Amino acid sequence: MKEKINIITSTCVPIPLENIDTDQIIPARFLKATTREGFGDNLFRDWRYDKEGNINPEFVLNQNTYEGKILVAGKNFGSGSSREHAAWAIGGYGFRIIVSSFFADIFKNNSMNNGLLPLVVSPEFLAELFETIEANPKAELTVDLPNQTITNNTTGNSETFEINAYKKDCLVNGLDDIDYLLANKDKIEDYERRTFPKV
Repeated sequence: MKEKINIITSTCVPIPLENIDTDQIIPARFLKATTREGFGDNLFRDWRYDKEGNINPEFVLNQNTYEGKILVAGKNFGSGSSREHAAWAIGGYGFRIIVSSFFADIFKNNSMNNGLLPLVVSPEFLAELFETIEANPKAELTVDLPNQTITNNTTGNSETFEINAYKKDCLVNGLDDIDYLLANKDKIEDYERRTFPKV
């Protein structure tokens, strides 16, 4: 079971860069592990630290200005390789929702499979979010997954977003694919009894 996503109101961390690929999210040298633990420590590793391992004070994750469960990123987030570790790193850091105007398809699916909500908004709404967060780092967004809306609480503007109905059900109930099958075990067994009766 994963943490459920229903209605989340949170401040945000903005990264207004386009074409952020999975190698920037989690560099390839950290992909040796096969479990999810610890990946959050290396999220955006090469942006957070220099080659000597010193903290880069200019990068947003190293500043006290911004925090929250929502990452707001530029267009085409998660492009590049199909590594599932990118979703592990983002979730491991503490983000639950990623907002962008476009996601790479494989990254989008990996995110939903790992309890993250990749939320697509219009370019205009994304630009408004960046402006709002820059003006007030304590500005909050409210994401209502059951009703599929995102609201800028500062301006009151909202947009609806699309999501696969099955993935939505999994996120709302904190289920992965295996959890979902186990939750419907009785229904599956009943179907099998009715469809394939024992002779």
